[in-house]
Order: sequence, then C-alpha cells, then structure tokens
Amino acid sequence: MAYSDFSRSIKIAPSILSADFANFGAEIRAIESQGADWVHVDVMDGHFVPNLTFGPPAVKAFRPHVGTVMDVHLMIAPVDPYIDAFAEAGADILTAHVEAGAHIHRTLQAIRGAGMKAGVALNPGTPAAAVEHLLDLCDLVCVMTVNPGFGGQKFIDMTAKIRALRAMIGDRPVHIEIDGGVTPETAPLVAAAGADVLVAGSAVFKGGSVADPAPYGANIAAIRAAAAAAL
Repeated sequence: MAYSDFSRSIKIAPSILSADFANFGAEIRAIESQGADWVHVDVMDGHFVPNLTFGPPAVKAFRPHVGTVMDVHLMIAPVDPYIDAFAEAGADILTAHVEAGAHIHRTLQAIRGAGMKAGVALNPGTPAAAVEHLLDLCDLVCVMTVNPGFGGQKFIDMTAKIRALRAMIGDRPVHIEIDGGVTPETAPLVAAAGADVLVAGSAVFKGGSVADPAPYGANIAAIRAAAAAAL
C-alpha cells in the first residue's frame, strides 16, 4: 500500500471527477507527475447523492495508474455490501459518510478489517460531535465544504467544525480532509483551522490537459503554497 507514515504536512488530493473521463489513466499519471500527493476518487450512487459516477470496476481500472495513495470517497448508501469489492479494487483509504447508515461504527470496523484505512465523512449540516466516538476507529475525517453530489460548487465555511475536530483528535494519527470548493483562496482558511488533506477538482484541472499538464502543477503548487502560508 502506498499510504505512508502519518504526517500532518499539507497534502493535495486532486479529484478525478474533474479529469477527462476518456483518459483517466493518463490524467492520473499527469497529476502525480505534477505534484499530487493523493488521488481522490468520488463514488456516487444517484441515491445518497444526486449524481452517478464510479463503481469498483472503475476503481480497479484506475489502480495500476496510481503510484501514490488512492483515496476513495463513498457517497453511497448502504456502504457495507460494497466494502470488500472496493478493497479488492485496490482502495488505500475508504471513506463512508456518517449519514449513510445507522451503523457507522460497524462500517469503519469492516473497512479496517478489509485491510484499508478508514475514513468518515461529514456533510455540512452534520456537527463534529457526530464522530467524537469514532475517532479511535478511523484514520481520516472528511469535512464536506459543499453539499456532496457535484463538482465545481461554492465553498461553505466549515472552519469552526474543523477547529472542533482538530481539538477532539488531539494526538491521534487522524487526518482532517476537506472536500469541496478548495482553491488558493479557501485553502488558507481550512489549513489554519487544522486540515491537512485538501481535495480539489476543478481548481487543479483547470487550464491543463494530458498534452499540457504544466497547469496542473501550477494549480497544485498554488493551493499548497496558500495553505502552507497560513500555518
């Protein structure tokens, strides 16, 4: 597994939801060559969220192209029947929403039991307290800064929630990931509050392509520099 030793350094995780759908392998290699730390895969079911994206076969197809960490974010309900399939597909981190079912504790146990790092995600309307009793079972808390389902949305300020989570986590090796509306303008807000993994879709992929990936690198560097400057 490519998931390295725990660190709170800023990590940029481009969401391939904003990539060229006809060219995923090359797009993944391009963002990694341009400085991406993780590759974020948004799985949506058209039920838990109003959009439909990838399933385990797509994740399995992405896996050989990912040399860093494949961070798979499940915006689906139910989660449990699909955990083994995503493990077999090669996910390094599997994140489930606390809102996706009544038994998130069991879901996180099952994710770890299948050999993956376990993440738990919180929608904007869900308080930090919802994961307080889960922190010893997870490796990552994903704070949604948009309502999940679509890329390119406007950032919702969740800095108070991030600060509350950071205090709750203490010295546990648990990442705080931010997903939604991350740009060089919003990255400093979330980094200063305690986030260390920044998911960005359109803000990374804008202006570039597989044939001209340099803008990806410039976009990643700009987000990273803005976040680092806030620390």
